Amino acid sequence: MSETALTIANGKVSTDTLLQVLDELSIGAFTVDIHRRIAAMNCVAQTLMGFRENEFLGKDCREIFVGIPCMVPCIFKKGNAWEVMTAEEDAGSSSTPTGHRLVTRLAMPIQDPKGRLMGCLTILQDQSPISDLINRVHHEERSLKMILENLDIGIFTVNRGGHVTFINPRAEKITGYRREEMLGIPCSKLLDPKSKAGDFQLLQQAIAKGETFSNPRGRMRIASGERIPIRATYMALRNEKGAIIGGLATFDDLSILEALRNAVKDSYSFHDMIGKDAVMQRVFHLARVVAGSDATVLISGETGTGKDLLAKIIHGASRRAERPFIKVNCAAMPDTLLESEMFGYERGAFTGADRSKPGRFQEADGGTLFLDEVGDLPLSLQAKLLRVLEDQDFYPLGSRSPVRVDVRILSATNRDLSDMVQKGLFREDLFYRLNVLRIEMPPLRSRPSDLPLLIRRVLKKLCVQHQKPDKSISSRAMEVLLNYSYPGNVRELENILEHAVILSEAETIVLEDLPDYLKVARKIQLPARRDAETVGSSDVSGDFDGCKAETIEALRRNRWHIGRSAAALGINRSTLWRRMKKYGISVKR
Repeated sequence: MSETALTIANGKVSTDTLLQVLDELSIGAFTVDIHRRIAAMNCVAQTLMGFRENEFLGKDCREIFVGIPCMVPCIFKKGNAWEVMTAEEDAGSSSTPTGHRLVTRLAMPIQDPKGRLMGCLTILQDQSPISDLINRVHHEERSLKMILENLDIGIFTVNRGGHVTFINPRAEKITGYRREEMLGIPCSKLLDPKSKAGDFQLLQQAIAKGETFSNPRGRMRIASGERIPIRATYMALRNEKGAIIGGLATFDDLSILEALRNAVKDSYSFHDMIGKDAVMQRVFHLARVVAGSDATVLISGETGTGKDLLAKIIHGASRRAERPFIKVNCAAMPDTLLESEMFGYERGAFTGADRSKPGRFQEADGGTLFLDEVGDLPLSLQAKLLRVLEDQDFYPLGSRSPVRVDVRILSATNRDLSDMVQKGLFREDLFYRLNVLRIEMPPLRSRPSDLPLLIRRVLKKLCVQHQKPDKSISSRAMEVLLNYSYPGNVRELENILEHAVILSEAETIVLEDLPDYLKVARKIQLPARRDAETVGSSDVSGDFDGCKAETIEALRRNRWHIGRSAAALGINRSTLWRRMKKYGISVKR
């Protein structure tokens, strides 16, 4: 083919030469002319896709690549994952049973010496050759860094002293840190040396021994302070003489995968509940303490605050974690059925009882019974429940023999049980028996510093759930979300964000995507203003009308650390600096 020019790294090279170089690096690549016809394809790409030369040359790329809308020029969005149809199944490959392979791709224009578009180059990157790519290419080469910038996997490198020397955009997105914040700082900011996951030690060993180590269940500390689950690989970086000059980490964010796995197993840990605010840290402390005992716990709080989740977390951290966790919603069943559901019945106990059936207490034997909305328990059942709590035995309906069980009781309510006791609606003795240890779940409006963390986590989960690309939130939309009182608490926040994710057709959720009642509330509470750029962009110039006291409180809580305070307020650092200047707030030392 005629020689064309491709602008990369240090200058111009021929496309033929570049395809050969990429072959040496185990990177698949092909070129397409201005008419979208495939002009050349290197050996790695042919092997990856299962094609022979006569099967693709001269063919329209849209005939070869299934499921990709081809647009002129053929420069696709960076970092997206896509599928290529393999010609045949290879039992030793990473193909799925349907004959598809997941790869990442990087596309760039091919230009002639005068800068005119001649076609495009597309790089295909299977996940498995990443280690070979890093080991075989010189660390300082700008061409390598260009490739690392566009891989759909988080990457950062460190020198021998453990200080960050490079971080790619995907890693920025996962960690919440901008590149300028990370370069030169110790990697211990991301990988906690004290973490039981051991990622920090694995990176140190990779540098010291010149070997590669993997951790399928790692943990990483991100900008919000949250520790997220990751799957990571750590390897040594060498210079052209083979001397180790540092280390490299590749990692995937497993937060959503872990959340889905936990949901399927109905098993949760403290990593599943978010909260940096002091009131939530108090909740976590109490929960960890009570989890180690068999004491009865009463969880109180408004609807939607996460009482159900906290009960599952306490069970998951207890010695009964491998035993059943059985939930009874005392408000969801008619009084006539509740007793038989809780305590079971014998055959012939009532009309239609043609067989014996164990109750929830028997099902929970050895584990935990969670009585949700216990304040709705009818008085007729409260006495029987009290006896089970005191004696650990009961009589199923129609039985003359007691059944003994070993069950721990957790209960939850959104009602004021002490007030119900005063009104004669709840037994006083049962109240004191349930209220041995009490944890109060705070409403969302009382922990505003947790809102950005919750929004980030929920938004990520919903985008995966609805098969949408990762979305950001515009400054006006974020401002409304941060200033709303959330009477429905976390459950309402989830509903609001799901509404926005479904309606949003762009990469950024804007004010118009939020439910109408939020926009009405905004008009009442806030003055109208221009929609600034996306929150998280360094160019955001929208001047938030937030209260001076709120800004000072966020700074005080975060010990005047600008990055953490900005995250707590849901804005970026530059916006916080402008807000501080506006209100005349100086940094305390």
